[in-house]
Amino acid sequence: MITKLAISGYRSLRDVKLHLENVNIVTGANGSGKSSLFKALKLLTETSRGQLFTSLAKEGGFPSTLWAGPETITRAMRTGDQPIQGSRRQKPVSLKLGYASDTYSYLVDLGLPEMGSSAFANDPIIKQELVWFGEVMRPATTFAKRAGPSVSLKDTDTGAWRTVTNDLATFDSMMTHGVDPRLAPELLVMREKMREWRFYDHFRTDEDAPARQSQIGTRTPVLSPDGSDLAAAIQTIMEIGDDAALAGAIEDAFPGATLSVDMRDGRFMLSMSQFGLLRDLSASELSDGTLRYILLAAALLSPRPPEFLVLNEPETSLHQDLLEPLARLIARASEVSQILIISHSKILIDTLTTEIACQIIPLRKEFSETEIELDNQTNWTWPNR
Repeated sequence: MITKLAISGYRSLRDVKLHLENVNIVTGANGSGKSSLFKALKLLTETSRGQLFTSLAKEGGFPSTLWAGPETITRAMRTGDQPIQGSRRQKPVSLKLGYASDTYSYLVDLGLPEMGSSAFANDPIIKQELVWFGEVMRPATTFAKRAGPSVSLKDTDTGAWRTVTNDLATFDSMMTHGVDPRLAPELLVMREKMREWRFYDHFRTDEDAPARQSQIGTRTPVLSPDGSDLAAAIQTIMEIGDDAALAGAIEDAFPGATLSVDMRDGRFMLSMSQFGLLRDLSASELSDGTLRYILLAAALLSPRPPEFLVLNEPETSLHQDLLEPLARLIARASEVSQILIISHSKILIDTLTTEIACQIIPLRKEFSETEIELDNQTNWTWPNR
């Protein structure tokens, strides 16, 4: 289980360190930093896929993702007795992401290249990466490290370090380009675990949404992030997943309703039978809220559940009558997955906390910086470059 998350220098998250439980609910007012937390977690997992720099570019480039406030916030600035102004930097520009678990832990530190060294001056470079056993980073527990272009792996039998490359590109992570399965098979295991983390954020439900269209059907144990393979995912649950749980989730939300999948020429289209209607409704006819609930059900009842699942405001477009059934779905999924939910729905939060043990993580904005209640802070030390 992931026990700690640490983010430094990303948008309003100047220095955030979170302790995580099995089910975590992040809440707070609009603009408090909930979306930034979600995006930072996605960036962290993109390192395992080699997509970190592409994701940063989609956000407007590295400079636009950095903390924009002063390097040090004084008490006088907070009280208004001192103007908000920059000063000579004492530390290098840095965006750092990391997590700790009871097995393996990882961090990555991004910085700026030297001026004039390339036309891609706004692209970050990876300054360092570290992987260690357990929650606490110590020299004795570290078994993979990257400093600049050099990657070293520790032989866990002898404790000796071996440099496996001295020419790793500044834009390549050692997670994807520095793995030696002979010396550090644990690194491969950790990378694959990170790649299996799942993120679902605001499924499209407009009239042109992929989930409303017929699609070529293939076995789909994992719903795609955009929900385009919804019909195939539902059929897969019916065939190799928990069909009874799916039927129960639909009955819980829409009494008397059932789902089916129409198949023609290899193309799948979702249909729903509703109490009182003489014909089934296709996915193109369903309301936004109904379709979104079915998408969430497909994600939460996956026959191949992830170790870590993140849902960003799953209550969006749902009528309040659907929030309690959704909470029960999430509670069931938490039996096999660690879950982090970002939400500001009181009904969803209240129902979840009565169904299962949840940790509430309230965010607030203070002086444009995202802060977290003190009782959730955790010990985390960023290493020097």
